[in-house]
Amino acid sequence: MAIVKSKLLKQFSQNYPNFLKKDLEKFTDIILKEIKTTLKRGERVELRGFGIFSTNKQKARISRNPRNGEKVHTPEKKTIHFKMAKDLFNKLNNEKE
Repeated sequence: MAIVKSKLLKQFSQNYPNFLKKDLEKFTDIILKEIKTTLKRGERVELRGFGIFSTNKQKARISRNPRNGEKVHTPEKKTIHFKMAKDLFNKLNNEKE
C-alpha cells in the first residue's frame, strides 16, 4: 500500500503535536515544491540517508502504437531517476550496518 500525502501529514501531526496541522502541511508543500523546481532546473536532489533524485533525458524516437502498428514520433523528454542510499537499502533488506 502506498503512502499518500494526507497519511504523511497525519503521521507528522501525531509525531509533532506542538505544530499546527496547517503549518505541517505548508512545510511539506515547500519541501515537495523545492524538489520539483530543482529537478526541473536539471539539478539533483540529495536527501542523506534516503537517496538521490536526478533527471535523465530520453532521446526523441520513433515508436509503435501497439493497437494498430502505426509509427508514432515520441519527442524528447525528461525522466526521474532515483538511487537509494545505503542506509535505506540496508533497512529494506534487514542487513546489519
